[in-house]
Amino acid sequence: MVGDVTPASYAADAGILSGDEIISVEGQPTRTWEAAVLALLDAGLDGLDTVAVTVRDADGQERHLQVRFETPDELLKKGGVLENFGLTPWQPPALIESLVEGGAGARAGMLAGDQVVLADGVAINTWARWVDFVRERPLQDIAVRLRRDGELIDLIVRPDSITENGTEIGRIGAYVQLPDEEQRATMRVVVRYGVLKAVPEAFARTWEVTTLTCRTLWKMVSGKASVENLSGPITIAQYAGQSAAIGLASFLGFLGIVSVSLGVLNLLPVPVLDGGHLLFYLVELVKGSPVTDAVQLAGQKIGIALLLGLMSLAFYNDLLRLLD
Repeated sequence: MVGDVTPASYAADAGILSGDEIISVEGQPTRTWEAAVLALLDAGLDGLDTVAVTVRDADGQERHLQVRFETPDELLKKGGVLENFGLTPWQPPALIESLVEGGAGARAGMLAGDQVVLADGVAINTWARWVDFVRERPLQDIAVRLRRDGELIDLIVRPDSITENGTEIGRIGAYVQLPDEEQRATMRVVVRYGVLKAVPEAFARTWEVTTLTCRTLWKMVSGKASVENLSGPITIAQYAGQSAAIGLASFLGFLGIVSVSLGVLNLLPVPVLDGGHLLFYLVELVKGSPVTDAVQLAGQKIGIALLLGLMSLAFYNDLLRLLD
């Protein structure tokens, strides 16, 4: 289910709305967000400047939309597929369940059950957007519009200032109201296969991730995809934690994607990697004699330099994401 749709984005221009469910991309069923991201990435790697997306609204009505991009490589630019597309997965609305007694929110007159609609004229569609808005404005007055019992109420809240990891942030002392178990069940998708069906599906999934990894690497090398999308161990650890918080199936799926991607990288024809050894064996098979020690040594030096450069770039990207 779609959460926020960025104004003036490709998704917004195509007519995708908050609350829509994406059911297919370029004819590929997208029962999960993972499937939707992979389908969009596949479309970007294919160089499509128009992507067919089918969505279903809350009333069950389907709409067949055409998302048009300025250039075929828009989805592969810095920021990630969904951010470039212009939407985020559904998140809880900015609905307050409870307030800390004496906190900035309570002092301003907020009550449990209030929903934040606007903040300084900016639409607040999700709790995450509201939290980010408050964090960026410690000790600054925020004009807030609330929906309370069907009526709109305006008030001013000034977030308290606290220090988190050496950075001053704002906080009002409010807790989000989450959907109940029945509502969460309607949004949760679990795909299960029998034993006989699971084996071919596993091979197909592995092949899909393998080809996507190879094509993404080629796009980066050719300059058509931003190298800023390259992630290192810090980002991988963050995503691992997020997937583990969702559940065991999500965590294992993430580990599978990482393992396949690392396996593909390991088979690249770069000395010091397994792919480099296979390359030397292939040369030996063709010429009938082993590669000389001097050539192997030179190749290993080049391979180490390439790996160090790649690792440095990945760490650099990780640090930039942390600073952002």
